[in-house]
Amino acid sequence: MSSETQPGSGSRQRIDKWLFFTRMIKSRSLAQSHIQSGHVRINGERALQPSQMVKTGDRVELALERRDVVLIVKSGGERRGPYEEARLLYEDLTPPPDEAKRLTPYEQAMRATGTGRPTKKDRRAIDKLMSDDD
Repeated sequence: MSSETQPGSGSRQRIDKWLFFTRMIKSRSLAQSHIQSGHVRINGERALQPSQMVKTGDRVELALERRDVVLIVKSGGERRGPYEEARLLYEDLTPPPDEAKRLTPYEQAMRATGTGRPTKKDRRAIDKLMSDDD
């Protein structure tokens, strides 16, 4: 194999493959759609194509469903291996989550007034409005 096709320490790799190999995204097709929807930035610039190349030292910012991740590319991958192997491909610079954003289990269980199902009193009021007895 030539040195261009085999990932090494100084080689370049497609961003969709790299995200898949690092186990940040479950499949290459999901990585491609994630990139095309604008959720991936390389060195501060939005990645436009899944074929865009990353190299050692690049900064990759990834907006995932529940969190934003900041990674530095350490090397290209050869396969999607176990987490321990994938962890060697990047350095995680993600800031810790804010303490203010975290909710206690009690706060998560509480629901705001007026959300969710109507109470019995609300249902009676709705029935009164909907009735044709006027």
